[in-house]
Amino acid sequence: MPHDYYSLLGVSRNASEDEIKKAYRRLARELHPDANGGDKDLEDRFKEITTAYETLRDPEKRRIYDQYGEEGLRGGPGDAGPFGAGINDIFGAFFGSAFGGGFTQPHRGPQRGADNEVTVDLAFTEAVFGLQKDVTLRLPVTCSTCSGSGAKPGTTAGTCPVCDGTGQVRRVAQSILGRMVTTAPCDRCRGEGMVITTPCQDCRGDGRRTEERTYSVEIPGGVDTGSTLRLAGRGAAGPRGGLPGDLYVQIRVKPHPRFRREGNDLACELTIPLTQAVLGAALKFETLDGVEDLVIPQGTQSGTPFRLRGRGVPDVRGGNRRGDLVVTIRVDVPNHLDSDQDELFRRIAEIRGEDVADKDHGIFSKIKSAFK
Repeated sequence: MPHDYYSLLGVSRNASEDEIKKAYRRLARELHPDANGGDKDLEDRFKEITTAYETLRDPEKRRIYDQYGEEGLRGGPGDAGPFGAGINDIFGAFFGSAFGGGFTQPHRGPQRGADNEVTVDLAFTEAVFGLQKDVTLRLPVTCSTCSGSGAKPGTTAGTCPVCDGTGQVRRVAQSILGRMVTTAPCDRCRGEGMVITTPCQDCRGDGRRTEERTYSVEIPGGVDTGSTLRLAGRGAAGPRGGLPGDLYVQIRVKPHPRFRREGNDLACELTIPLTQAVLGAALKFETLDGVEDLVIPQGTQSGTPFRLRGRGVPDVRGGNRRGDLVVTIRVDVPNHLDSDQDELFRRIAEIRGEDVADKDHGIFSKIKSAFK
């Protein structure tokens, strides 16, 4: 015949895990076969309290036992059967939880609020160094009139008469394989276990109202377009006192007129005149951190990169690490010379023994003459 595991251990149905453990230890000392000279009745009782303890000490087994009794344990996940899995697990694999598969934890109580998303546009420098930014959006918030209960002030929600506060209804159906137990959320209370007979006039029993909210978001340095920040508990409030959802902040960064990002490095190009490339120069270069000294050695070629250490983007994961700023030199070759400049360059070419175009006819005239 079925046993009441709580009565066997002498504890209440809401006993804590520690109370259950103490009760079992006390009874085990009294009923253990080694202490009772092999008394068969006491040995059977010892087995019963051990089974009760092993069931109630396991939260999942205890939940199943509370809902379905010993029969639920025999047909649940712990009963492997000849196929290596419980019959409910087999049906759950093919037909889902509607056929009793797996005894998943039913939902009870107020539902969690929805997650929300907002997009924040940042200037390039803001994304590099980070800042605090206010975001404003409209979302469901806890009704201040009823404090989120959904009930008119001075009244309270009552236990659902259909599911008796469990938030679910149980149905038993007969099949070719025997009796099948199915569970589903209660339609009367929407799985919450409670019903409101006198709803709040301001929120109409939902426990929420849609209002505008402004949050200050701490944006770390190093974020980029596509980065997402999660603000736990800043999403929509749950109905009737349910936990709020989360707010996800999507980052979108505007381009910079001079710098582009390559991972945690910054890259840019610097055009210098031919004279500075040939003779060298000490330049003042504007970085995102301020003005830096940039030394151009003599004979610098176009395409030469210069790396300014630690002047790039901070690592968004922290650690005080920053990338570098890579400045690539582009040499500006003049395309128009006055007579004095032309004469000077020809004198340089003569000294260096380099062939150049004639002053009057140019290089193209020389090429044409070669084919005559």
